[in-house]
Amino acid sequence: MLGNSKHICRILALALLLASAPLLAADATIAYPNVAADVPYDAVEDLPFRPAEHRLAYGDDPLQYALLWNPILAEDMAPKALIVFIHGGCWLNAYDIKHSYALSTALSQEGYAVLSLEYRRTGDAGGGWPGTFDDIRAGFAFTKQLQSSDLNPLPVIALGHSAGGHLALLAGAQDTSLKGVIGLAAITDIIRYAQGQNSCETATAQFMGGDFADRAAQYHAANPAELTPHNNTFLLQGSADAIVSPTQANLAGALSITLDGAGHFDWVHPGSPAFQTLLSTLSATLQ
Repeated sequence: MLGNSKHICRILALALLLASAPLLAADATIAYPNVAADVPYDAVEDLPFRPAEHRLAYGDDPLQYALLWNPILAEDMAPKALIVFIHGGCWLNAYDIKHSYALSTALSQEGYAVLSLEYRRTGDAGGGWPGTFDDIRAGFAFTKQLQSSDLNPLPVIALGHSAGGHLALLAGAQDTSLKGVIGLAAITDIIRYAQGQNSCETATAQFMGGDFADRAAQYHAANPAELTPHNNTFLLQGSADAIVSPTQANLAGALSITLDGAGHFDWVHPGSPAFQTLLSTLSATLQ
């Protein structure tokens, strides 16, 4: 997949980009006004964003691609880290990467390089378990190739929201080279989550290819609660989240932070108090 000279040249060029990101004009930034807690989904969908500078294929399927936002840096700044972001959406192909464009934009404006992964989801050929997670692992492997050069690579933080948080936790449990893992309203116990009755909880069986009674081995393999998390894992959760219960923010070995009054989509809205909590957690992850 990445063996020909064209791909090698692209990888080396992007390694340089990630290690020494260019200074972008100040007028490239977008100001996100402050909003109250418990943000609705449509408010996130309507946010302005800066288009990603690069679209990169990490596999042969049209859905196996990543979008790279360059960090916007002041003259005396270096990139803080490379964030590999995994969007949520109940693992369903009804929800794609687009609703997270504003988050990626805002994080890049804070000095982070952001590589946001699109992937095959439930309803896509090859999506569901384990194909969806296979895509995430391939995306992280591609990230390592992007950073392979004689230059000092950036620290890499895995960041995922909701079902994307579930996938980020699984990836982090397998990859000790990451600087840290942050789950935003992450699904940490997929077996328990599948027992719920909201629309996202009931989508779990579709993702897993059946109920727990029929696919117990698969559920156990897909369950972060049964794995040892990355040793620098944070879980950020809102107390008013109606999609992922605050009880999901309990994972042995992870540090949990619950934000009073925050809802499910606050974490992907750059104008919310939750976004400020995310920024402080990113800084703590790099300590």
